[in-house]
Amino acid sequence: LAVASDCHLYHLAKMGQTSSSGVKAHMETAQKTGALVLSNRKLNEVPDLSAVIKVLRTLDLSSNKLPALPSSVCDLSNLKHLNVNNNKINSLPDDLGKLTKLESLSLSSNSVISLPQSLSDLKHLKSVIMSDNQITEFPLCLCGLPQLDVVDLSGNQITNVPDGIEGLQAVEVNLNMNQISTISPSVAACPRLKTLRLEENCLSLAGVPFELLTDSNVSLLCMDGNLFQMKEFEETEGYAK
Repeated sequence: LAVASDCHLYHLAKMGQTSSSGVKAHMETAQKTGALVLSNRKLNEVPDLSAVIKVLRTLDLSSNKLPALPSSVCDLSNLKHLNVNNNKINSLPDDLGKLTKLESLSLSSNSVISLPQSLSDLKHLKSVIMSDNQITEFPLCLCGLPQLDVVDLSGNQITNVPDGIEGLQAVEVNLNMNQISTISPSVAACPRLKTLRLEENCLSLAGVPFELLTDSNVSLLCMDGNLFQMKEFEETEGYAK
């Protein structure tokens, strides 16, 4: 038994060395390429990034077991792409807005409840993918970001599209598979919005503002799977326009 136990500990130690050396090799590569990819490595914490803090432009930590993002990630001053899809993250650091060069933020399949207000400082952000989390309110901190193109909040627990959304600059917004029952008429004032996906929500016909049909720039409006038949929707005043 003692021998078996020693063998088990030896193999565990060897596995740890292999994992550690693997991360170290990736870190050395990242110093040259500016990209650090550590997906599918069963990580439960983010490794020390101090060696690449000034050079890292892409960080991929997807498909691990991370319970949180440490605030040290916010010191990656040149980071443009952050992917932490498919982890166990339930909150984000308040100072995420320090990543002022960030262009894409991908956090799908986690347990995030809300986004930090500091995201309003990310003026270069183009894509926010937050599908399959536990977000309950539409994050108005995304409004006013001048380069934002795509927002995916599908598969969350959002109950309404609120007033204040008129500042959203996104071209495409995906709110499929939420619990939305009301939409503010101000959504019609979103200046660049072309595609709005609202399938599988809790909308009645009364919850769809007339302005969205008649006064918006939306050219693709997806509404299947709500509390009305699409035939009824097609007969609504303003639908033809």
